Order: sequence, then structure tokens, then C-alpha cells
Amino acid sequence: MSHTTPKLNAFPVFVRVEGQAVAIVGGGEQALAKARLIGQSSAVLRIIAEHAEPDLSAFIAQTGANHVAAAYDASQLEGAVMAFAASGDGELDRRVATDARRLGIPVNAVDRPELCDFFTPALVNRAPVAIAIGTEGAGPVLAQMLRGRIDQMLSPSLGSLATLAASLRGAAEKLLPKGGARRRFWSDFFGGGPAHAVEAGQLSQAHDAAVDLLLSNTPVSGHIALVGAGPGAEDLLTLRAHRLLMEADVIVHDALVPEAVVAMGRRDAERLPVGKRKGCHTKSQAEINALLVELGREGKRVVRLKSGDPLVFGRAGEEMAALRDAGISYEVVPGVTAAFAAAADFELPLTLRGVSSSMVFTTGHDLKGNSLPDWAKLAISGATVAVYMGRSVAAEVAGRLIEAGLSPDTAVAVVENASLANRRRFHGTLADLPSLEARADLSGPVMTIIGDAVAGANFERSEPLTAHRHEGAALAATEGVQQ
Repeated sequence: MSHTTPKLNAFPVFVRVEGQAVAIVGGGEQALAKARLIGQSSAVLRIIAEHAEPDLSAFIAQTGANHVAAAYDASQLEGAVMAFAASGDGELDRRVATDARRLGIPVNAVDRPELCDFFTPALVNRAPVAIAIGTEGAGPVLAQMLRGRIDQMLSPSLGSLATLAASLRGAAEKLLPKGGARRRFWSDFFGGGPAHAVEAGQLSQAHDAAVDLLLSNTPVSGHIALVGAGPGAEDLLTLRAHRLLMEADVIVHDALVPEAVVAMGRRDAERLPVGKRKGCHTKSQAEINALLVELGREGKRVVRLKSGDPLVFGRAGEEMAALRDAGISYEVVPGVTAAFAAAADFELPLTLRGVSSSMVFTTGHDLKGNSLPDWAKLAISGATVAVYMGRSVAAEVAGRLIEAGLSPDTAVAVVENASLANRRRFHGTLADLPSLEARADLSGPVMTIIGDAVAGANFERSEPLTAHRHEGAALAATEGVQQ
């Protein structure tokens, strides 16, 4: 048996309603819900209700809808392009549905699918763009959930962009040959300069950019978005990051960005790993800069995906300088940095009234010299310190801070794989931190937070660092016996 696609029992169409009457019979909540929905269009609302409840009356007063304040009669439906039976009275709704059919007017009866000629969709409104989601009455809640997800993916300025596109359609058809050239123009229009200008609220600049695009034969210049991929969990991406990933031609990503995050990009986008992982052949920063410039010159829309936030230990400064020097447009999209994810995993307040009012983000690599870095002094005066580092640096940081006068009893929280389901949490004091160095089982990225505010964290789901220290000592002792 050949596999056939299931057939739709309700086919979606868009009905012309501009200046046309839409009749709604009912005076309560159901009628108001339908009035609000149809009120998003330029139809003329005709609300038939002998007694309109206060909320509906307020809606009528506010919108200037026609109110027929009389007992229902079939003649009140005449001339409408659609009718809604929304009285909450089963018998009256059935009468309205029968009358509408006799008059040749499509009808929708609320919560009575058997009486409906059509169903109202959940609507994502970016007029003149509309996305209608129907489930044939199977699940209004499902339709609303889908609507929420689609709504987040679409820029709020999409309607303005579509209006601008409509105004240029005639010119594009006159000036550009059908096929590739015209398609490329629209692709550049919706993904390039005009779209970026509309998003920034600069409508006249968007119009100018569109006209330039229409009249130029040169390929569009590329655009690079330096995007924070967050700490690992894909649902910690920002909505803007997700939208840019959906629009990207090329995704240039670090090795530490999980596959699940990269997979949120457009399916047919080219993916270029430029990882920075121990033991892997990786591109140098200069090679990455050159790659981004080259892609920009090819007119590509690029997402440069970096772990956490691009501006926190992400080398974004070097990439921005290279793009600026090459005259390639770019933007930066912040991401959730690892310190925030680690703090959230521990329910740990990074600032705590009366305890700590400042924070330090460091890699600990500047402890190599003889003099202490300035942040070490801040740690001693009470700042919360978040250390982005491997295990190996932990012992050194702990040693130098104790040496500088930070109490060995200062609280410490350690998270491996912050934000992910397989995260592991450890707690203890500054004196326990060196035990991390021996923990070869911690292969994921490790984040350490040091400071008095750490004492306010929730340690119910974390294990003490000392447990492992004692284990290690016992293991060494038994190995000694075996020899």
C-alpha cells in the first residue's frame, strides 16, 4: 500500500472582508472573543444582541462596531459575508446557523463543530502578513501553543516590511527579469539591508536601501551576526538568536556549541565548525576573522555562533575589528553567559544585599605573574568571583587567593555542564578547590563561583568537594597496600 498524505477536512482560505459586514449573534463572552478576532481585520462588525454584557458594550463603544440591539431575527444577517452564532444558547445558535445557510452566508457556531461551515484559526497577525493555524477543532490549546511559537520566530516589524515589499512589487516586475534575478532581489530584500533598516525602525532608509538594491547590479553585501549560543541548553537561546539562525546562509560555530543548538538553524544552511577544543585541529583566530570577512564579501548572511555571550571571553573584539576594517556590516546578539547558568543551577544569588554588590568574571589565567591581578583584590573585599576555566586552573586560583588573604573558609560552588540535563554540582570552601585538579571524570566545561554570596545557594542537589578528597586519600592508601 502506498503511503498517502492525510487529507485535510477543512481547507484554509483567506476571505476578503474589507468594508464588508460580518455578523456576530450574541451578547456575552463568546461574542466578545469573536468580535476581538474579527476586529483585527478591516471588516464592519455587526453585533446582534438584545442585551450586550458590559465588556462587549465597552468593545462596541471603543471600536465603533454596529450594535443591533434587538431580539434576533434572520433579516439581521442579510448582506453579511460571514456569520457567527456565539450566543451561548444552543437552540438560538442552531437557528442562526440554519438561517445563515438558507441565506448563503458561511457560518461558524462556537463550540458546535457540527454546525460550522468554517473554523476560525489561531492567528499570528503581522498585517498584511497573516499566519492562520487550524486544527479542525481538534485542539484550540494546541493551536494557541503553535501560535505562540510562530509569533516568537517572526520579527514584530514583518508587517511594515511586507507593506514596503507590496509597494515595490510593480517596479521589481518591470525592472528585473523573471527567475533568478527577481528571486535574488526579494531574498536580499527580506534578509538584507531593507529588512535590517525596518527592524531598526528606519522606514525611509529601508525604502532607499530597497531602491538601491533594485537599481544596482552588484551583489548584496553580506551581514555577520555575532550570536551568543548560551551555556548549552538550546532553549536558553534568545528569540533574536533563533530568528537569525533561521535566516542564515552559513553558521560558523565553535566546538563547544552543542549540536542541538546548531541544529536550530535553517536546515539547508552551510555549517562550518571552527572549534577551539583541546587536541583538535582548530582554526586560528586570524583564520576565523579572514573566513568571516570572505563570507561577508560573498554576500552571505552569517551567524557566528559562540558559547555563552560573544562579549565575555569570546574574542568578539578581534572579529568585530576585522569586520569593521573590511567594511562588512555586523551586529552582536547577547547570550546567557556560563556564570549566569551556573548560578541558576545552584539557585545562587550572584549579588546579595548586605553581602556582595559586585561581580568579577575571570579566566584565572592572569594569575601567572608575581603581582596579583586587580580582581583578586576585589574578591578579598567581598565581590563574587566567577571563574571561567578548566579544572587545572582551580588549584592555582585557590592558592593565590588564600595567599592574598581571602579566608580558606570562603564558600565555593562548582558546576560541570551548566544548564544541561547532565550537569554536576559540587560545593565546598576555597580550601577544597585544589581537589578539582585530580578529577579527570569532569570532562565538560567547568564553572567555579567563589564568594560569601555562594553560601546563599541551594546545596540539596550538589555533592561536597571534600567527599572526593577523602576518597582520593583512601584510594592512594589502598594502592600503597597492594604494592
